[in-house]
Amino acid sequence: MTNVKELEAQISSLIVGDLDAMGYDLVRAEPLSGGRYVTLQIMAERVDGKPMTVSDCTKISHAITDKLDGVEGLADHYTLEVSSPGIDRPLVRLKDYERFTGHVARVELESPVDSVAGKKKRFQGSITRVSGSAPNAEIEFHTEAGDVRVAMQSIARARLVLTDALLNAAGGSKH
Repeated sequence: MTNVKELEAQISSLIVGDLDAMGYDLVRAEPLSGGRYVTLQIMAERVDGKPMTVSDCTKISHAITDKLDGVEGLADHYTLEVSSPGIDRPLVRLKDYERFTGHVARVELESPVDSVAGKKKRFQGSITRVSGSAPNAEIEFHTEAGDVRVAMQSIARARLVLTDALLNAAGGSKH
């Protein structure tokens, strides 16, 4: 089987059109290795901003299973999990950072970068600005140690931190 990033890209490109046609936005397609079997974690959200339901997840699962079964080396070797990204969601796409500007994120970089507090690979801070466009976008965060600006491509993982402000935004809008 191909490496994880290649498999993630292959699965994403395979199912994104179907999800779009059904009124869903693909947030992430992440293969999680588990020995002989792979767990495919598909996170999606409704384009209309309404909360995802179990029925939505089931509909997505039925729509993409046949395509996933056609992926060489994957058929009969995966478990499919379809879910919403949740409130403390991962930040994957440029539009996620733009949408959640002002909220706090926990960030892990591919490799350490120089910051006010020295070489850092992990930090937490408020998203203050998104500049540029994919794939060369830069994200600026305000941390306790000062402002940190990183290329989006250098972010290995990022996730929103559950805060009162995030809960209020989720309850009062279409987040």
